Amino acid sequence: MSSSAVPLKIAPSLLSCDFANIEREVKAIEAAGADLLHVDVMDAHFVPNLTIGPPVVKAIKRVASKPLDCHLMMTDPQRYVEAFAKAGADYLTIHVESNAPLTETLHSIRKHGVKPGLVVNPDTSIEAVKPWLAQIDMLLVMSVWPGFGGQKFIAKVLDTVKAARELAPNLDIEIDGGINGETIHEAVQAGANVIVAGSYVFGGDYAERIQSLRVA
Repeated sequence: MSSSAVPLKIAPSLLSCDFANIEREVKAIEAAGADLLHVDVMDAHFVPNLTIGPPVVKAIKRVASKPLDCHLMMTDPQRYVEAFAKAGADYLTIHVESNAPLTETLHSIRKHGVKPGLVVNPDTSIEAVKPWLAQIDMLLVMSVWPGFGGQKFIAKVLDTVKAARELAPNLDIEIDGGINGETIHEAVQAGANVIVAGSYVFGGDYAERIQSLRVA
């Protein structure tokens, strides 16, 4: 369960915002109560979609007051640590399934003044991240397959969340994919405390949707 040691944080995914008006969207979502801004970075190689890179992160950073939680869906994220750090990322989460040498890359992220994190896909066991839990500030458990927004929540990943919370009681455990006013119950009960929601938050009144996640 989420506890006082790991407060609930809402991290709306900017992938679902209106990119033509990104400054307005960032300010609106922050005013609505966002704790973090989740930034989905896709390289069209690790996942079949292509999104934003360091120049857009830098532009978001100029207008954002909340931390930027950058999720690197990339085959070789180690090549871009410095670029995203310079662009203003506050968190950089990399996939255990990527080609990155994990120990070195996590060390590099922290050396650049950014909080490091790891990400696991829905079919990846907690065993894959166990050796690095003490080296990270966040574990992101994907509850959909990475690459596209608007997918259905995969409930079996809740076992991974539970196992992670038992192993790391004070770690920020993030969940991303298919989160709404219903699925958040299960996610928080399992131990997630950082909640990524894109389609749900941006699909209605931002403040009402964020508040509904908090009270749920």
